[in-house]
Amino acid sequence: MLPPNKAANKKGEADLSETEDRKAASHPDASIDVQIDDGTRVFFDQSRAAVPVGQSTSFQPSPSDAKPPKPHYHGHRQRLRERFLKGGANALADYELLELLLCMAMPRGDVKPLAKSLITQFGSFANVLAARSEDLQKAKGLGDAGIAAIKVAEASAQYLARERAMELPVIASWEQLIDYCRVRLGHRKTEELHLLFLDRKNRLIADECHQTGTVDHTPVYPREVIKRALELHASAIILVHNHPSGDATPSRGDIDMTRKIVEAAKAMEITIHDHIIISQAGYNSFKTLGLI
Repeated sequence: MLPPNKAANKKGEADLSETEDRKAASHPDASIDVQIDDGTRVFFDQSRAAVPVGQSTSFQPSPSDAKPPKPHYHGHRQRLRERFLKGGANALADYELLELLLCMAMPRGDVKPLAKSLITQFGSFANVLAARSEDLQKAKGLGDAGIAAIKVAEASAQYLARERAMELPVIASWEQLIDYCRVRLGHRKTEELHLLFLDRKNRLIADECHQTGTVDHTPVYPREVIKRALELHASAIILVHNHPSGDATPSRGDIDMTRKIVEAAKAMEITIHDHIIISQAGYNSFKTLGLI
């Protein structure tokens, strides 16, 4: 047992220590380096803003952490796809069909204004597909990916029409042949002469562009036509060319050129079945008109 004076001293030291601790806790002295743990430091940090009563102290993400809103055209594209898959091409306007094609090649950005602009510039969806790559490159907002998508769509249409035309002998599948010729030439801006070479069963061997001309004239040399037919061992030929003007009426030059080819082919026992003139508005057949 301690003497009374020592016990009092000990009690005084304890009271003083407790008083200083309370004073340090309520009025921390910046000059005193107090080692405390992180939790205590946070609790006593007077520089932190007080949280108002009733406000949640849970973590609040900053605006930069929030996900950006989906673009306005996101749902629009989905609706276009659904309409197309449900109702086919007839369920969409021309510009919407082109928009759907472009958005698959250009996944970012709103392509509706571009689709409408292309339809206005070239006149129709079919004209956009048939447009030359160099003309498409001049369209504002259309890059290589969009141009490639357009030309792939055109090539796909031509392949499909060609395969249908080849399923049966050409003479027996006249409607498929005309559809193929219109897909192939109906939207060209300059004249082209195509030669459809047929075998002995009138099946299509080859479709070749023989000559390309201007907007209203294509030079043709009968000797070259017959030479190519012999190289392919073709038994018959159908001549097809387009009139960019939109009028499928045969010109005097068309008639004279066809007669020369018919005469040259007859000497080599090659049959000229027909000469078809294609335009955007329709077509004409020399055989139907009695010109062959």
